Amino acid sequence: MKKILLFNIPIVVLAFLAGMLFKGSSKQIRMDGLTEHADDSNVAFYTCSMHPSVKLQDPNAKCPICAMDLIPVTSGTDDLAGFPSLSLSPRAMKLAEIETTAVERKFVETEIRMVGKVEYDETRLSYITAWVPGRLDRLYVDYTGVAVNRGDHLVDLYSPDLLSAQEELLQAIQTSESLKTSESNFLKSKSLANIESTKEKLRLWGLSEDQISAIEESGTSTDHITINSPISGIVVHKDALEGMYVKTGNRVYTIADLSKVWVKLDAYESDLPWLHYGQAVEFRTEAYPGQVFKGQIAFIDPILNSSTRTVKIRVNLPNPDGKLKPDMFVRATVKSRVAKGGRVMNPDLMGKWISPMHPEIVKNEPGSCDICGMDLVSAESMGYVSADHLEEEAPLVIPASAPLITGKRAVVYLSTKPGHFEGRVVELGPRAGDYYIVFDGLEEGEQIVSRGSFKIDSAVQIQAKPSMMNPDGAEGSMPHHDHSSHAQGKSNDNQMESNPPVVSVSDVPDALTQVLKLMLNDYLELQSSLSHDSIEKSQEHTASLKHQLDTMEEGMLEEDGESFWDGHVNLMDAALIRMDKAPDIQNVREGFLELSNALVPMLKQFGSGLEQEILIYHCPMAFRGKGGDWIQNKSGIENPYFGSSMFTCGELKERLTLTPEKGDDLLHE
Repeated sequence: MKKILLFNIPIVVLAFLAGMLFKGSSKQIRMDGLTEHADDSNVAFYTCSMHPSVKLQDPNAKCPICAMDLIPVTSGTDDLAGFPSLSLSPRAMKLAEIETTAVERKFVETEIRMVGKVEYDETRLSYITAWVPGRLDRLYVDYTGVAVNRGDHLVDLYSPDLLSAQEELLQAIQTSESLKTSESNFLKSKSLANIESTKEKLRLWGLSEDQISAIEESGTSTDHITINSPISGIVVHKDALEGMYVKTGNRVYTIADLSKVWVKLDAYESDLPWLHYGQAVEFRTEAYPGQVFKGQIAFIDPILNSSTRTVKIRVNLPNPDGKLKPDMFVRATVKSRVAKGGRVMNPDLMGKWISPMHPEIVKNEPGSCDICGMDLVSAESMGYVSADHLEEEAPLVIPASAPLITGKRAVVYLSTKPGHFEGRVVELGPRAGDYYIVFDGLEEGEQIVSRGSFKIDSAVQIQAKPSMMNPDGAEGSMPHHDHSSHAQGKSNDNQMESNPPVVSVSDVPDALTQVLKLMLNDYLELQSSLSHDSIEKSQEHTASLKHQLDTMEEGMLEEDGESFWDGHVNLMDAALIRMDKAPDIQNVREGFLELSNALVPMLKQFGSGLEQEILIYHCPMAFRGKGGDWIQNKSGIENPYFGSSMFTCGELKERLTLTPEKGDDLLHE
C-alpha cells in the first residue's frame, strides 16, 4: 500500500506543474488575442454572441447581461445599401443545407380547388300560373318529379271572366257578319278591330291559337280553359291543389328543363386572380366516383359574399342523361397558367373568338353566337394572352420556399457570390402552386436562396442586423435584462417601442381562437402519427392542417398582431409544403421540426383562449445532435423524430397553461 502511495506522489506533482504551465499559457494566448484584435483596424465593435444588441468598443469588456466574453465584428460584414448580408464558409453552407435557385421567367401552373353544388339553369325554368282568376277543377300532374313534354295538359281552370271574354268574341263575330252587307266601311273596320282586340285578350289569358280557332268554328263558349306546358322538363314544385280558387298570377307548377344545368362553386378571394371567363373546369360527385364532368366558367359574380368571404363561380353544363341532380355537391378543379399582369395563358384560346354569354361557343374568326346571336369577341379582350408575344408574357417567378413573409413584407436572400448572401425586400404577386410571382425587386437570372433562408435570417438576426422579424436590427432588439439599457445608452422604454406589441387576451377574437384550436388538433394528430411511424396518417393530417391555413380568414387582428401572425403562418405553410413533397418519413420529420418551431410562438402569443395545458418536449439527440422540440397535450414522451426506434427519448422542457386567467403572463412571457 505504501509503495502504491509513493508511486502516485510524482504523478500528482507532474500534473500540478503541467496545469500551472497550461494556465499561464492560456493567459498569454488570451492577452495576445486581445492585443491582436485591438490592433486590427477592421474591427468595428465587440458584441455578445447571446445578446447581439450589446455593442462595445472595449475588447476586454464582458457582456453586461450574461458576463460572457465579447466577440469582434469586422467592418467587412457591414450591410451593403441597408440590406442584411452574411458570409458562410462551404462547410457552414453544407451544415445549414443551403440551396440556391435562379430567378426565371416561365408560365407556372396552379390548381384551384373549389366546392359547390348543382343548381337549375335559370334560363330553363318555367312557372305555370293562373292568367285569369278562377277555380282549379283538375290537375293533370298530381305530384312533383313527373316529366312533361311541351304541349302536355297540366290544368283545367274554371273562370267566369274567361266565359265573358269568349261571349264577347262570339258577339263581335256575329256583329261583323251582320255588317257584311253594310255600305259603311267605318263600321266594318271597327267590327274587325273589335274581333282582333277580343282575340288578343284571350291570348293574354292563356288561350292558344288553336283554342281560339275552335271557339270561332264551333260558335260556342266554354267556362273552362286547359293550360298546357310551355316547355319539356320536370315538375319540380307543385304549389296548388284541385278545387283551390286562384287569382291572377298565382303559381300552380314550376317546371325545370334539366337537359342543361348550372354548377355554382365557391371561390376564395385568394383564388380570384387565377379564375377567368371561359376556363375549363373539371369536377366530380359522390354519386359517380371516378367519373369526371367538364364545363367552362360562364360567369364570375361581381359581388363578394360578406358572410362566407367567397365569390360564386358559375359553370354551364350539358346534362343529357340527367345524371346531375339539383343540390348535388361537387368538388371542382381549375388548372390555370397565369402570365404577366395577371392574364391567363390558355393555348386552346389563343387567336380565337368567343361568345361573351356562352363560353362553349369558340370560333376561329369573328362571327355571331350560335345560341344567342351576340357578336363574338377576341379571347385577348377577355383577359387571355395573345399568341403574338408569348415569350414576353411569361411572369418572373421564384420558389415558394424562397421568400420570408411577414404581413405585407417579403424578404429573399440573394447569393451575390459564393458563400455571400444579401437580403432584399421584394414585392410579390399571387402564389401559383410551388411558386410566387414577383412584381418588383428581382431580375431574371439572379441567384436566390430557395432552401435555408430562415437559417440565414436567424444568423443575421444574431449579428444584430436587419432581418425578417426585426427590420431595424439591433435598434429594435428586445432587452433581455434591465442592464441592457446601460450597455446601449438607451432606456428600456425606448427599446420597447420598436418591439412588436403583445396582444392582450381581450384582443384575441373568438374566430382566431377557433382557428388556432383546429390547427393544434391537427398538429397533435400529426405528432402522434409520426411517433408511431405512420407516414400515411401523417400525410392525411398534413393535408388537413394545410387546408386549415389555406381557408383561414384574414384581417382578424390589428396590423402589428396580424404581422406576427402572418409571419408564423407563412413559416408553417412552408414547412407543410416541404412535408407534403417529402419522399420519406425522415424528410417529413424535418419539416415537422420547422412546423413545431413556428407553432409554439403562436400558442404563447394568441393561445390564452384555448383553456388547456400543453407540454413542450425536447429531444437532444434528434437530427444528428441538433435537437428538436415538439408539442403534446398529454404526459408521457412520444418522440415524433425517432418513432419506435427511440419512442421515449426526450425530456419535458416547458409546461404551458393556456387559460384566460394566466393569459396576460403568457402573452408577456
